[in-house]
This record gives sequence, C-alpha cells and structure tokens, in this order.
Amino acid sequence: MIGFSSFNKTRETGQAAQACIDKIQTLTHQLDEGSSSPLYTMIEIANRLEKDPGTAKQIWVIRSNKRPGVESEHSRISAWPLRFSSQARASERPLLYLISSATSAELCALSDESFQRGIFCNDIETMPSTWPKGAHPWMPLWLVANPRCVPFDPASGVEARAIAMEALKSLYVDGSNGFYYMALHDEPHDFIGPVSSFNASQALKGMYRVGETGAAAQPRVRLLGAGLALRAVILAARMLHDDWGVASELWSCPSYTRLARDADSTRRWNRMHPDRPRRSSHLRECLGAEDCPIIAVTGYAQHVADQIGAHITSRFVALGADSITSLSARPALGKTVGDRWIVTLALRALAQDGKIPQAFVGQAMRRYLLQ
Repeated sequence: MIGFSSFNKTRETGQAAQACIDKIQTLTHQLDEGSSSPLYTMIEIANRLEKDPGTAKQIWVIRSNKRPGVESEHSRISAWPLRFSSQARASERPLLYLISSATSAELCALSDESFQRGIFCNDIETMPSTWPKGAHPWMPLWLVANPRCVPFDPASGVEARAIAMEALKSLYVDGSNGFYYMALHDEPHDFIGPVSSFNASQALKGMYRVGETGAAAQPRVRLLGAGLALRAVILAARMLHDDWGVASELWSCPSYTRLARDADSTRRWNRMHPDRPRRSSHLRECLGAEDCPIIAVTGYAQHVADQIGAHITSRFVALGADSITSLSARPALGKTVGDRWIVTLALRALAQDGKIPQAFVGQAMRRYLLQ
C-alpha cells in the first residue's frame, strides 16, 4: 500500500501553505466580530479556504465531523483517497481535518489515515457526553504521550486562528513533522478581552497573561486556565477579589503539554551543557521566581495540568475534571471544574503559605455549599 509518507514536500507545498496563511490573515477582522468561538472560527476558516479561488486547490479539507456546516464541492470525508492519487502524491498540500473523535482509538485511526500529518480540529466537546470535554479519559493521555502531536485547547477564536497559522507555517512552510491538534468549544470568548498579536504569539508557546485583579498589597495567587475552563478561572478571580480580598494574575494556557515539553527540553539542555549559559523555558519566563500559589485548571483530568508542576517552585495546585470526584462518578463531572472549587483551593493554598487565616477555607466551603 502506498503510504502518506510518499507525498513529496515541494516548493509548491510551501507556496500553498503561505497562500492559506495570507487568506486567513485577511479574515482577521471578520473572524473577531462577535467574539467567535474556536469551533466556528475554524469552520469559517475551512469554508473560506475552500470557496476562495486562490486557495480552493491549495488545501485538503476533510470533514469527518458530525456537525453539519457549509460545504463546497471540494470537501472530502476521508484522507484515504489521497494516498492513491498520483497528483496528490506529487506535491503535498496542507490538510485541515474537521473531526468528531471521542476516543484515542478513533483519533489514532484518523491520524494514521494522514500519516500523522495535518491540523486536526476536534469538536467532540460540543456534543452530549458523560466524559469531561466529551473525550474518553485515554484520549488526553494519548495526546500527551504522542511526541508527533502538538495538542492545544484554545479558549478563544483568536487563539485558534493563531494556532492554525502557526501549524501551516511549521508543517508545510518549514517542513516540520507531526500534526497539530485542537479541542474546539463553541462558546463565544466574550469572557476575555481582545488578544494582541504579541499575546497570540505567546499562546503558541503555551501561555500568555490575560489580566489581573486586586492591588499589590493584597494576598496574591496566579490562576491558569485552558480552553473553556478559563471562563471559570476568570469568574473565580472576581470572587476571590470581591469576597476575600485576594488579588489574582490570570493566564490563558492553550497547551500545558507544550509548556511541559519546552520546560523538560530546557532542563535537559542545561543538564547536558553545564559550562554554557543557562536557557530559560517559556514557563519560567512567564511565571518568574515570584513566590505565590499557582492554580492550574483544565477541563480534562488533572494530570494534563499537572505536567507543569515539576517545573514550578511555588506552591502548585492542579485542578481537573477528576480533582474533586472520581471519573467513574460521571453525573457529577460537570461540577468539578467550577469557580467555587477554584476559589476554595486558592484560599487553601494561601492559608498553607500563611498569607490568609486558615478559617477562610472552612468559611468558603460553607458559603459555597461544598461540604
């Protein structure tokens, strides 16, 4: 059988990707109107790239998702036929895959279909499910462990667009191996303000600062959130300020995995080159050495956010869908990554550091009906 690896990366491959990047950049204003969600941002990008005469033949769009959308004559439902097309094999084109995959087995099969090449946009979070973010618990494990996968959980359409353009450049202009993965929700990102071009570039590295609440003299925590969980983080920051007089730094973390891999790589390089100037990871550059508790929140299981814990010297708390209740207690999963638990765990971390009275924790448990 002819494999996808036999596709040739030619000069035309890079030109096709650049044409797609240029087209997406012209859509920036339109995509930002109405605080478009990550899902509808990517659907709009796919539709525009297929319908535009300048890019229609420059990209392969595969729609194997279960969501009806605006489709054109160029849409495909599988990448398998491309393996047998002599024209397609002659010059690789960017591949944008719109999928609805709830399990690692499904995602593995789809990635093999394209020889783990392309931009995979999964909308499973938007569909009814008993699993956190609609994904079987093994899926985030597979994403984290797969070295060829660069996984993201964007909070906003702006983040999703930036990730898509970075993927096009990295995979098809620069010729990197592997594939990019995005978990896409369909909630508008009106819970965060405009994202500057600088912050969008920082999002590609794994995290960027969203804002802060409170004053410098108040006890302070750092709250990190990925994807739709960032909404709960922002609500928790307001509650911490209004109810407890606690200040917060707010960070969007589209990829805990990329942060952890970069920090691991930096640590390994510093260990192997003791006579050279030390390198600093993006995580370290963002959080520095300030000693205040860090609460990292994800809509997946806790282990996804826990990846960065080994590289943080301050008190660190990871919070995920299994942090409060077992994954087997599925009806309760929707309540585990809520703003009230984030507030309570932030207060407990501050109390353990001696920054606030321990009594605040018990008061918060009673106030928010968590006992």
